[in-house]
Amino acid sequence: MTALTTRTTAPATASPPPAAPPAPGPDHPDHPHGPAGQTGLQAMPRLTTTVPRQYVHRACHAEVFLTGCEKTGDDRYTLTGEWPRMHSFFTSTDGRRHEILQAAETIRQTGLFLAHAEYDVPLDHHFLLSHLHVNTHTENMLIQHGPSELTLTATCTDTVRKGRRLAQFTMHITIERNGRPCATGGGRFTCISPAAYHRIRGTTPTPTPHTRTHPHHTLPPTTVGKNTPTDVVLATDPTTHHPGHWLLDPDPRHPTLFDHTGDHYPGMVLLEAAHQATTALTTPTHPTHTSINAHFHHYAELTTPLHIHATPHPHATPHTTTHTTTHTTTHITGHQQNNTIFTATITTTPQ
Repeated sequence: MTALTTRTTAPATASPPPAAPPAPGPDHPDHPHGPAGQTGLQAMPRLTTTVPRQYVHRACHAEVFLTGCEKTGDDRYTLTGEWPRMHSFFTSTDGRRHEILQAAETIRQTGLFLAHAEYDVPLDHHFLLSHLHVNTHTENMLIQHGPSELTLTATCTDTVRKGRRLAQFTMHITIERNGRPCATGGGRFTCISPAAYHRIRGTTPTPTPHTRTHPHHTLPPTTVGKNTPTDVVLATDPTTHHPGHWLLDPDPRHPTLFDHTGDHYPGMVLLEAAHQATTALTTPTHPTHTSINAHFHHYAELTTPLHIHATPHPHATPHTTTHTTTHTTTHITGHQQNNTIFTATITTTPQ
């Protein structure tokens, strides 16, 4: 597949001095009426834009991080992307770095995009993400003077087909910026037809909550590494006072976490809950999250309490005879009605 969008420069027209360059001819892409007299969108030169938002299951173009794709081999692809300099949600509280969940969201988008654009999965199909993992190079996640232009290398393996249609695949990905790796990871995706999804989930839509369930128990933003109350997804559990226990209670009007409606909590909401639970255990130090490894076992229902439990496990890594870095591995689980909804492991290092 050729790239959906490319960065091109219009061919220069020779201009013998001292005369000024001639105006672009009717077949020049910069001609005001485009090649062969075209007007409007067809006449515009091809510049950087995002891939279609429908291909990554986003309602808002501002939340699309991919800009193009080219097939480079059997089940191997090179994509381009862009992270905004200051995303309203996926940025550290000090505004200095891209957060690890921005890389996780980019991986999710890449899997969905490849399924639709390269493997012909219809746009009305649903996706089940059963496993996602991300490792970051924190020194290359720092925000610079402009948006972060990305090059992504993705490979799809362990594909399963039902008839001629793709049903499952595993994706491995490297995300680079300026030739340096800033994240690696991947995930396992299952493609589900509308009919199969209705058999799994039923045909009666689950009502989407309009407000938080426990608005007076929302954790303070600084406790979970956020700047505004709207970004907090955890609340204290009024039924227990045990440390490391919370309720999932996000704001259903959040523009990033709930970019479009659904009948269950999105996987990114669960990852954010794990991210914030890990941060809450270390307040006020707020270490850097360097890796996430998550497994999703069941759909997270919108109308049933989801209990979050996190347990830290510090360990030291010697670098020299005189220097040791303390890493902390935190295990997070989410439960609904005694069912394990997801499990995650997050590794953090001091800032």
